[in-house]
Formats: sequence, C-alpha cells, structure tokens
Amino acid sequence: MKLAGKTALITGGTDGIGLRLARQLRAKGAHVILTGRTPGRISAAQGEGFEVITAELTGPDGVDAVLAGLGARQLDILINNAGMGTTHDFREALPDPAADERILWLNIHAPIRLIVLLMPMLRARPEAMIVNVTSGLALAPSTAAAIYCATKAAMRSYTQSLRAQMKGQTKGGRIHVLEALPPVVDTAMTAHMTKAKMTPEACAAQIIAGMERNESQVNVGMVKLLAAVHAVSPAIARRFMLNF
Repeated sequence: MKLAGKTALITGGTDGIGLRLARQLRAKGAHVILTGRTPGRISAAQGEGFEVITAELTGPDGVDAVLAGLGARQLDILINNAGMGTTHDFREALPDPAADERILWLNIHAPIRLIVLLMPMLRARPEAMIVNVTSGLALAPSTAAAIYCATKAAMRSYTQSLRAQMKGQTKGGRIHVLEALPPVVDTAMTAHMTKAKMTPEACAAQIIAGMERNESQVNVGMVKLLAAVHAVSPAIARRFMLNF
C-alpha cells in the first residue's frame, strides 16, 4: 500500500509502538488519528501535532467515543494496536477478575467491535487496510501471562479468518488484512522486565515496511526465529516459550 495521502486510525497511539507507528506513518505522508486514555500522554501527542480521540477501550464506552470522534470522515487504515497485560500465577494467588475483564475488553472485544463498526467506511475506500497487532505469544504462550497470551492467540485466529473473508469479498473496495507479531518491546507495559527488548522505533519500522509491501503477516525481530521453530514443531516452540 502506498501510505502517502491515507488516513490512519491507531488505537493506543500516544505511547510505545503506537506513537512510533504514528510518527513514521506521518513521515510517509499519511494523516494519522490516535486514540489514548492518559491525559499526560494525550497532551504530549497533541503537542506533536497529532489529533487524539480520548477513549478508554477497556469497555464499550471507549468504542463509542472513537466512532463519535471520527464522525463522518473517511478512513483508509485501522491499526488495532492498543493492548495490556498482567501476570498471575495460580500457585501464588488467584487472579483479579476485574483486571482480567479489562484485558479481555481491550485486547479482544474493542478491536473486533471497531473492525465491525468501521467496515462500511473501509469498504467505501478504493483500498483499505486493517492491521492487528498481536504478539509472538500468539504463536506459543508464556507461563506468567496466561490471559494476555490467550487474547493475542484469539486475535490471531480472528485475523486469519477475517483475511480469508476479505480475500473472497465481492462488494466494495479491497481490504488488506495484516497481522503484526512483535517480540518483547521496550514499552511501559514491559518496564518491569529485565530481559533484552526491541526498541519501539525498530518494531514500528518493520510493521510499516510490511504494510507497504502488503504482507499478510509481519514477524517482528526475534519472532522470526520463533515462527521458524513453530513451523517445524509447534510443540518445541511451546515448550521453549513456557520456560522463557
């Protein structure tokens, strides 16, 4: 896809991978609209000249806020980037059901609802793209982040089905569906981790390169190796990640 002149919506776009995607897309000539929920980060993004829709996507009101903020404008690219996770171990304590519900909403319900509700707008464009940012953990889960891994695996499955449907559609413009699978990236969500992390700038650059090439899947950074192992033996990949 040629990105110049396109209008893109990035959820969770005021920090981390989302903000770097926004900056790099704008440098390519795209008009970028962000969603965010933290006042300080929203103000900082606005200070860079980005339009930001305030939306708390851990519940249905956030989806409504995004639609209201977009109004009747045309949209070419939807990037479902917003995500969150938590760790819990049943061997230590029970998880917090309220926290798990927020993660389920943000990581699964919100992106699917946005796709459904924005589909007529995307279909009206000559070409459009949906980018779902999942994770290398969608291929094989870790032990410590069961809910996060489950949501990312669910979005990977949904993305694959959506891609097949869009290839077979007979009405409206062409909609390309891309899944991006980052490794551990240096963001606020991973601040507590001491392991090696990819920079969000490098992660965003690989995703955007995949968008320009109309790829179906972008295995970012070390996920390339995980995907190669998974292709040979899902059991080995799963065993490795459960002990990672």
